[in-house]
Amino acid sequence: MSLSFDRSAQLIAQGASHIAGGVNSNFRIGMAGGPLVFQRGEGAYLIDVDGNRLIDYYCGMGAMVLGHSPKGVQEAVKAQVDKGILYAGQSEIEFEAAKILCERIPSAERIRFGSSGSEVAQAAFRLARAATGKRIILKFEGHYHGWFDNILWSTAPAENAAGPQDAPVLVAGSKGQDPADAAGLDVIGWNDLAKLEARLARGDIAGVIMEPAMCNQGAIPPGPGYLEGAQAACRKHGAILIFDEVITGFRLGRNSAQGRFGVTPDLSIFAKAIANGFPVAALVGRADLLDLFVTGGVLHGGTFNAQPVTMAAMVATQKGLTAEHYEQSSKRGIRLRDGIAAILKENGIKAQVTGFELVFHVGFGLDAPAKSYRDLLKSDKSMYVKFAHALLKRGVRVLERGAWFVSSEHDDAVIDATLEAVRGAAPEIR
Repeated sequence: MSLSFDRSAQLIAQGASHIAGGVNSNFRIGMAGGPLVFQRGEGAYLIDVDGNRLIDYYCGMGAMVLGHSPKGVQEAVKAQVDKGILYAGQSEIEFEAAKILCERIPSAERIRFGSSGSEVAQAAFRLARAATGKRIILKFEGHYHGWFDNILWSTAPAENAAGPQDAPVLVAGSKGQDPADAAGLDVIGWNDLAKLEARLARGDIAGVIMEPAMCNQGAIPPGPGYLEGAQAACRKHGAILIFDEVITGFRLGRNSAQGRFGVTPDLSIFAKAIANGFPVAALVGRADLLDLFVTGGVLHGGTFNAQPVTMAAMVATQKGLTAEHYEQSSKRGIRLRDGIAAILKENGIKAQVTGFELVFHVGFGLDAPAKSYRDLLKSDKSMYVKFAHALLKRGVRVLERGAWFVSSEHDDAVIDATLEAVRGAAPEIR
């Protein structure tokens, strides 16, 4: 079986007359088989304009933790639309949404809602600088915290541009970025506590932002004691510790990565799976920090913050994230992850299939599990692109960067069909 995507290609070409490149995000360009155009989503499947029914492991770039058509979320959204769409004021549903997060997220003493992870990351930086009186935000190679000029640095740098591993340099992620915006930013390698402690000891860091598990590139857990050490070092040197849980939030458990690893940061940001595809983001953290928005002269605003329809979606999503959801989805995610690893091994393909139950990573050519971004640079990305294309032709859609996202709708039959596609694709790329 080899699927055709001709109609998608035609519509993308036509759409490019009005939309730059025929897409509204650069992250949708360059996929093998071309950008696809979809008609609808059903459970674990996407149906495109060519009539292909694709098992989907993009899951809306990680957002669709309950799949593409969760009845509870759909009903809640429809009911709220009948009540009202945007009030330019408060609604009871946003208070309910905030209460849920405060009960579930260890760091959430106070909350402010936004619309995207990129946006609430900026609010976190502003709070960190206001609270400490310092300027520099410290980030890590391979970690992504939004597309704005002051943070889109060293997210996926080539090794020949990134400098020495023990002293990386900032690498812009886009043409047109203002180098002056990087004056308030520094970068080091992740999972190296000694390097982090040494950088913090210089005393000029306002905030340290990291993915608590590195899931933008790869699916790498923190080393033993790393998060605990980072927390202690930030406290010692007066820096604000910020966890970016845009990807890990509600994928690594109901209490997210910070609950799973038992380390509570000062601030955290969430988006994606928080509302199963609706544009909700949240900045949560210590009450004294968030209250600076009220009493400390720190501005945070947004027309669509806590928009009632998205809040209804968030509440319904969180109600759907039950203990049973995590138990069942995790079992299937593990079966899929381990099944892929076994099939690749049977076919003599060297690969590391690592990560977590609901988000894992397939890296070809690696001798051992990656511990940092520099380790991931050794993977055979071109071979993985061929693998992704071979799967797409067999009805399975996976991200070309190697990440697989699993939802509650990926049931045993879907996992079986996926593993069968992997069995067909593996010999083709071997």
